[in-house]
Amino acid sequence: MEDNQLLTYLEKFISEERKQRFLEILEERTKFFTVAIEDVYQLHNTSAVIRSCDIFGIQEAHVIENRFGKRLDKKIAMGAQKWVDVHRYETTSKCIDTLKSKGYQIVATSPYYDSCLLNDFNVDRKTAFIFGTEREGLSEEAISKSDGFLKIPMLGFTESLNISVSVAIILHQLSARLRDSTVDWGLTEEEKFEKRLDWTKKSIKSVDKIVQRYHDSLTS
Repeated sequence: MEDNQLLTYLEKFISEERKQRFLEILEERTKFFTVAIEDVYQLHNTSAVIRSCDIFGIQEAHVIENRFGKRLDKKIAMGAQKWVDVHRYETTSKCIDTLKSKGYQIVATSPYYDSCLLNDFNVDRKTAFIFGTEREGLSEEAISKSDGFLKIPMLGFTESLNISVSVAIILHQLSARLRDSTVDWGLTEEEKFEKRLDWTKKSIKSVDKIVQRYHDSLTS
């Protein structure tokens, strides 16, 4: 109840257009599919992946930062990290175990495994797509803990795509197919509300002072 009142209060500080935009975008958001990236070296690749998640309505992304440290460039992500929930992990096993505990099947994306071609992928299971580092691909640990493999069909001499391009292709096709399916892929009403509150806070300058003013008004 208090959070509802807080949201109503905070929404006075943003435009009607932004409020409506939040509602429209949240209707298209999903956690049914998510993306995990393992030890990506290039900053711009990690940031581009987060941007693709935002563009294609994927609410959560998982970043394994075991070898190269933090790999998210806010400038390149163009603010997408404000709208996508980014979860960071120090190890591959922690990331995969966490995703499996939430009911995700782990699908490794690799041009060297033919378990399933992109066009044939079944969208009716909750799935985390995991992508590897630029040169070496996924680690043996990620491969061994995956439940299946996914490959983008390629017709030329080149055997691999840039990781950010691969993410964009897969999310573009599979998120569109998901939304055309009968799967219950949307956020729950509680999740939508939590993101409305979160996004509203992120849209207001000096929001901490404004929230404090709100709480002070309740006790005065």
